[in-house]
Amino acid sequence: MKERIQSDQIFQRALKVIPGGIYGHVSPVTGLPRHFPHFCERAKGCRFEDVDGNEWIDFMCGFGAILHGYNHPEIEEAVSLQREKGMVFNQPSPLMVDLAETLVERIDFADWAVFAKNGSDLTTWAIRVARESTGRPLVIKAKGAYHGVDSWCDPGHGGRIPDDRASILEFDWNDLEALTDLISKNKDKVAALILTPYHHPAFAPSELPADGFWQEIESLCARYGIQLVLDDVRCGGRLHAGGSHRHFDFTPDLAVYSKALGNGYAISACVGNGSLRKPSMEVFLTGSCWNDALAMTAALKSLELSARDDMVSGVLEKGSRLCDGLERVSKDRGQSLRMTGPTSMPYPWFDGDDSLFEIQRFCQLCADEGIYFHPHHNWFLSNAHDTESIDQAIAVADKALEQMSAEDES
Repeated sequence: MKERIQSDQIFQRALKVIPGGIYGHVSPVTGLPRHFPHFCERAKGCRFEDVDGNEWIDFMCGFGAILHGYNHPEIEEAVSLQREKGMVFNQPSPLMVDLAETLVERIDFADWAVFAKNGSDLTTWAIRVARESTGRPLVIKAKGAYHGVDSWCDPGHGGRIPDDRASILEFDWNDLEALTDLISKNKDKVAALILTPYHHPAFAPSELPADGFWQEIESLCARYGIQLVLDDVRCGGRLHAGGSHRHFDFTPDLAVYSKALGNGYAISACVGNGSLRKPSMEVFLTGSCWNDALAMTAALKSLELSARDDMVSGVLEKGSRLCDGLERVSKDRGQSLRMTGPTSMPYPWFDGDDSLFEIQRFCQLCADEGIYFHPHHNWFLSNAHDTESIDQAIAVADKALEQMSAEDES
């Protein structure tokens, strides 16, 4: 790999004019600050190039935003044609209706859809709709679950006051007994239960729902009149074409999508059942650029490609090839690496590695060979990954695991 001269120079400039230089989930301190590049120059397919000219095989896909591959020609052609007409107007384009109709057609419980730019925009809006519908104040979420940057759920502490979390209750994922107790102690006060399809916290293994988990969740919500909100922002498009609830066989009342919906173009959507149509009209929702016709064009084309190319099966199969290969070479090298979560968006974990030292070392060694594996966040597969790129990543991982084993013996 070439030295990170340009990357470091640009970061030093950034520090003078941007708090922290780079912030949020892409801040250097959240990854491998001396091994990952700070800035990207261009990307195509499953690869990106950093500002120093290094090429990387990418297994983060823009933290899940890229489903069909970077710079997909059919999506970019459709967007280019729309760009000639314009992108943001005083009123929405007819594309908003086209996209809403498409989502309502494909998502079995959906009777309506609304749009914004980020997942946070609509997870927060969705719990307000639940409160409007039920007239209740409380919201329940799983401990460690990420639902956005707003003060009721963000993972930080800065700028928060106690009232921000006063109406938010938490339980440990898969602990149905604790959840039932929490609901019964707050009977007639819980408006919404907001959950991801499976538990995918940072810095920890992914955890799938236990047998019967979602069926019991549905039963509890029906019994106590609670609105079930599915945060499908991260998983949408990689588990089931009709929404991740279909993968796990349950039905929410509201669901929020973003990330892969626009294949890199900023857009989010919330869909809901008919009973929530009127409450949804009472909760104000708007943004000057939220009716962006380019993002809606990208979303429509992305959904078309997903249906045409059976995208979900493709990324799950590609993920299986990667995960099986990594676990195989780990076993061969006497290491304990295992891949947790669905194969289309797995998280790597070394047994007993609570300090995260092993996973950081593994990802560092792979980064030195141009493989972008993140040590603290689940990975993502796109349809642009192919046998060559996956097998190359496995070969690099094998070399890294061999070196780690040698280090263990010394």
